[in-house]
Amino acid sequence: MEKIQDIEEESRGNWGSRVAFLMACIGYAVGLGNIWRFPFNVYKSGGGAFMVPYVIMLFMCGIPLLFMELAVGQYTRRGPIGALGKLCPLLKGAGVGTVIISFFLSTYYNVILAWTLFYLGSSFQDPLPWMSCENEWNTESCYSVYGNTTIPQEYETSPGCDDGLDSDNCTISFIPAGNVTSSSTQEFFDHRVLGLTEGITEMGNLRLELFGLLFLAWVIVYLCLWKGVALTGKIVQVTALVPCLLLIAFAIRGVTLPGADKGLIFFFKPDWSKIGDPKVWVNAASQVFNSIGIAFGSLIAFSSYNKFKGPVLRDTLIVTFVDAVVSMVCGIAVFSVLGNLAHEQGKEVNEVVTEGPGLVFVVFPYALSKMPLPQVWSVIFFTMLLFLGIDSQFATVEVIITSLKDGFKDLEDKLGNKILVLIVCATSFACGIPHVFEGGIYTFTLVDFYSATISLMFIALFETIAIVWFYGADRLGKNIEDMTGMRPSCFFIYSWQYTTPLMIFVIWIFTLVDYSSPSYDSGNYEYPWWCLIIGWLITGISLLAIPLVGILQIWRTNGVTFVEKLNSSIKSRIKSCPCCGTKLDRNLQAHNTSSTNLIGQDSSNSINFDRV
Repeated sequence: MEKIQDIEEESRGNWGSRVAFLMACIGYAVGLGNIWRFPFNVYKSGGGAFMVPYVIMLFMCGIPLLFMELAVGQYTRRGPIGALGKLCPLLKGAGVGTVIISFFLSTYYNVILAWTLFYLGSSFQDPLPWMSCENEWNTESCYSVYGNTTIPQEYETSPGCDDGLDSDNCTISFIPAGNVTSSSTQEFFDHRVLGLTEGITEMGNLRLELFGLLFLAWVIVYLCLWKGVALTGKIVQVTALVPCLLLIAFAIRGVTLPGADKGLIFFFKPDWSKIGDPKVWVNAASQVFNSIGIAFGSLIAFSSYNKFKGPVLRDTLIVTFVDAVVSMVCGIAVFSVLGNLAHEQGKEVNEVVTEGPGLVFVVFPYALSKMPLPQVWSVIFFTMLLFLGIDSQFATVEVIITSLKDGFKDLEDKLGNKILVLIVCATSFACGIPHVFEGGIYTFTLVDFYSATISLMFIALFETIAIVWFYGADRLGKNIEDMTGMRPSCFFIYSWQYTTPLMIFVIWIFTLVDYSSPSYDSGNYEYPWWCLIIGWLITGISLLAIPLVGILQIWRTNGVTFVEKLNSSIKSRIKSCPCCGTKLDRNLQAHNTSSTNLIGQDSSNSINFDRV
């Protein structure tokens, strides 16, 4: 039996160590969303009061779902499609849907890395090219961020200034003079980096610099994946650790800036009036989902390369804890810089808060230009972004590669891993080329909005139904006992069965109710009707995978009547241990005990897993 396990581990491939697996999960979870989504969610959801629903959702929804996905991948030894095909063939389409979402994500996520590489290269110039308006790409509406007076001439005062400008109640807000309405950092991003056009109907020319940097970004991703997870595991120990250290350094520098206290007070001060707002709780649950990366398939794919023996719960708690701490550090770094920015401009913090690419490619360069040694801090910041993005990107691509290997058993034997990875990277690269045209930001925003915003929660709901209702939460608990020697507590069983499906359903409903058509530039550009149709087609591709694959599974299943075929397609295909091939007993288990428990402590020596 041990030899069979050794053969299975070798043929599947595995991480070089448990640390490599953990670093890969942490690198995937800690991404660009921690920089531009978490702080903004805290701001719009009551400041420090947001942490109450966030922590509750983390324990009630995030940890159970992460535990479930890691356990499913480690036990079935398959990616999301193969895993759900084993557990509940009828809902195998949920796995297909996650891979489709990951593919769309991979096509445009590397564009962000191309922008990052552009800024990183520009960071070595003195002065920084976005500091002034004396460049060929600047317009007459530009105002420079260079110097002490950022916005020229005009200002407005609050009513408290009637007693004099020195009054404690007086607030001075500077405003652009005349037609000076665009900062030099905004114009650098719009005109130098993007070559922005008037709309999606004017795609313009291919931006050759971005095209080359996009190609370079894909070369980096390919080199991280071409030799399999063993090499990837070594790389992530650098790419996951370095950005965390750089983030800490950036946060320390941020809190020492003038006005940083204004931003931190804004970040931490609780607004308890919002704690009863249902949307705040939905925002907290959505933040947990997006931050940890649940339902994108990467976590199942990563854990499928684990050895059968492994402390699943310990891994879950480590990844969750690190992600939460890094999110807090990101909030401190972001709002200390925003506080400094508000201080420099004579504005309130809420007037400079933004999210998404605008935060990291417009607001942060603005703030970086005001720091001593701006080139140094700019290099540190964009290097950090590059590492954060690389980890998330190759995790996304790994889902596609793993699913192809699981679905087509002889594909890797015929092509080899290097060629297979090359084909996947080249295909995603080709699909991302429209985003590096002069009007590419419009296609980027459209695909970003429709690829996962609506479909992710829907697919996550059916993934959860397949695992905890059709396959069974109790049976999943027995699988975990096979791997660890201990069955999960009732908290996890009940959470899987009731709490998490309910929360996912509520989030999905709120997503639909809160839906509004995407726009660009804070609503100043509205997409034409035909773009919205294309967007819904993108959403429909991943959603339709569930019913189409379900119908196909029913058609292929043995049975005389439709009811017989339906019942058969719901039942799990797992009859023996996926690792060693041992037939399952009447309790649907192959190993009653294991040499480790849920958190990694030795519990039994009835089976020798040392060779696994």
